[in-house]
Amino acid sequence: MIVYRIGRTKWAKLLDGEGARLYGGRWNHIGVPCVYTSESRALAVLEYSVNTNVEDIPRLLSITTIEIPDEFHDNHIDSLPGNWRDAPAPASTKEHGSALLKAKEHAIYRFPSAVIQEEFNYILNPLHPNSGLFKILEVKDFVYDVRLKVV
Repeated sequence: MIVYRIGRTKWAKLLDGEGARLYGGRWNHIGVPCVYTSESRALAVLEYSVNTNVEDIPRLLSITTIEIPDEFHDNHIDSLPGNWRDAPAPASTKEHGSALLKAKEHAIYRFPSAVIQEEFNYILNPLHPNSGLFKILEVKDFVYDVRLKVV
């Protein structure tokens, strides 16, 4: 399976989850590493857009294409906390995802996107023994179109 992520170029070739560990995210607390990816380039752009202020968008961005195994733990909507789509991300989603990641039962977790719940994000667990199967296929410069941030 192929997934995508957009981020700072200097971190584009790393799959250690350090950014998520330092800053947290919808599905992890600060201190819990993971790698957020999306099932399409378009969803990766959308997720990046809703999670970044226009003044914080760096000049040097990349889109990383990653090959991952087809096996994943599917988090169906009915198994998620009732407020999972809230913004900012509530503590309940961070607790749910962090517990899964810390248990290390799966290398990959599929979650519906909070933006478009019929689309999916894949959270990679760098602490899982099978994380060595994650393979970066390509890193390309990405020019962010700021028209996405114009109100």
